[in-house]
Amino acid sequence: METLWFYLVAVMVAVYVVLDGFDLGAGALHLFVARTDSERRTILQSIGPVWDGNEVWLLAGGGAMVLAFPRLYASGFSGFYLPLMMVLWLLILRAIAIEFRSHLENPIWRPVWDVVFSFSSLLLTVFLGAALGNVVRGVPLGEDGYFFVPLWTSFRPVGSELGILDWYTVTVGLVGFLALTYHGAMWIILKTEGGIRLRATRAARWVWPVLLLFVALVTALTFRVQPQVAERMNGNPVSYLLPLAALGGLLASRLFLARKKELPAFLGSAAFLAFMLLSVVFSLYPTVLPAAGDPAASLTIFNASGPPYSLRVALFWWIPGMILVAFYTTFIYRQMAGKVRLDPEGY
Repeated sequence: METLWFYLVAVMVAVYVVLDGFDLGAGALHLFVARTDSERRTILQSIGPVWDGNEVWLLAGGGAMVLAFPRLYASGFSGFYLPLMMVLWLLILRAIAIEFRSHLENPIWRPVWDVVFSFSSLLLTVFLGAALGNVVRGVPLGEDGYFFVPLWTSFRPVGSELGILDWYTVTVGLVGFLALTYHGAMWIILKTEGGIRLRATRAARWVWPVLLLFVALVTALTFRVQPQVAERMNGNPVSYLLPLAALGGLLASRLFLARKKELPAFLGSAAFLAFMLLSVVFSLYPTVLPAAGDPAASLTIFNASGPPYSLRVALFWWIPGMILVAFYTTFIYRQMAGKVRLDPEGY
């Protein structure tokens, strides 16, 4: 039951990154590919019907984590209190910017909210990547299962004085920025026409080789920083199919982009994100939060999970809940299929 919940939570987080990832990426590109007010409204209208629904998957994944692994929730949310508050404020500012931007027709009002929307989206892409880097690297867990790390110390990913930011987690954060920016460009290409689409295509072509280079770099650094990843994957050679599938998705996305096949290019980018995250999840299993320096102190699916009865009851309610969420998500995306047509009354 613990293994099942481990992968259920992982899949929900992966779905969140794929869905909310493109609107975060579109936000990061907002100031750079949209030049006029109507173009910026077009990008906002492309994500307007779905951005808050996409975040339902984050809430669902967090709720499932609380139910299935309460000790992980208690430890992680206390140790990462500062960055979690920063992420919360960025999410709040981003939502306010989307909703407030068009309330006034003012030469100062709209540009200010455009900057807030774009830079809060950009910072969130970096923070999500850095958060993943912290989970892979490990944290200084104490005997009681709790920890505290400052925002940064010596910028070294090893030693007794770890920080949230070091050269490894910052590099993973840059990969998060590049991956979600590319994914956002794929969404803009899929949903828009004209100058916006052309500039998004140029941005995607510039980002793609840099992303590929950084993915290779982070993969090599991960094997060095967290030996458990290499040990786990070498012990299960079939697991290498996951990163190969991710690489295949990234290559396919670029190939379809060159052939102007927009939907397959977007789906290739989505496959890249999903399989990369699942690769990390599989390489860490059964650990949910590695302990830096002492693997024996790590939180695993066994010492961090709730009682077996709770897991069974939670699964009973999770199934209908997720059916509703999946139905809602499918319905919304089918309703907004096709290119965006700017609504004078919309964003």
